[in-house]
Amino acid sequence: MAMKTQACNETGSAADFLPAAATLAALAVAAEKCHGCTLYCHATQVVFGSGPKNAKLMLIGEQPGDQEDLAGLPFVGPAGRVLDQALESAGIRRQDVYVTNAVKHFKFEPRGKRRLHKKPSGRETAACRPWLEAEIKVVKPRMIMCLGATAAQSLLGSSFRLTLHRREVIEDTPWAPALMASIHPSLLLRIPDAEQRHKAMADFIDDFKMAARRLKKVST
Repeated sequence: MAMKTQACNETGSAADFLPAAATLAALAVAAEKCHGCTLYCHATQVVFGSGPKNAKLMLIGEQPGDQEDLAGLPFVGPAGRVLDQALESAGIRRQDVYVTNAVKHFKFEPRGKRRLHKKPSGRETAACRPWLEAEIKVVKPRMIMCLGATAAQSLLGSSFRLTLHRREVIEDTPWAPALMASIHPSLLLRIPDAEQRHKAMADFIDDFKMAARRLKKVST
């Protein structure tokens, strides 16, 4: 796919593009014009969150992948299918969950005809954070589950370590009554050993089962 060639003029923050009327529909439309960072220059389109506006559970990933960038929807590629499997196994309906990303544009490195995922910088994540905060404010989830270190650090700061705090439930946060972090489902796709991958998937499902149990407590 050819990369966009327009000049990249960033403002430094998505806050410059937030609409006056904060509804999910208005936010999604406004995000299409976002030049908060330069990632908009090369991505096909913005990929905003998706799900019911009154969802009790919000899932936050890192950024859209190649297929999400083309479709304009979050978690519809291979990692999304892993996520769907985990949610189903944990008894959580995908249609009841609001799913979004900390960064709304796909960051990648071109390799021939392929576009390989590249981790967003702290500056890019910070520039995009106003969209995430606006989504949380509208949805008002009872629980947030961050998928991967980048997503967790977008809310909890760069000192957060997923290896130390996975499954640790943080209560009474500024964003929701409960927040926890797990791995990003794309990690499972990169485990070559079938037995290790099966074990990692079982652990991932257990994370969602734990989240489901915790969600019942904070929703009563």
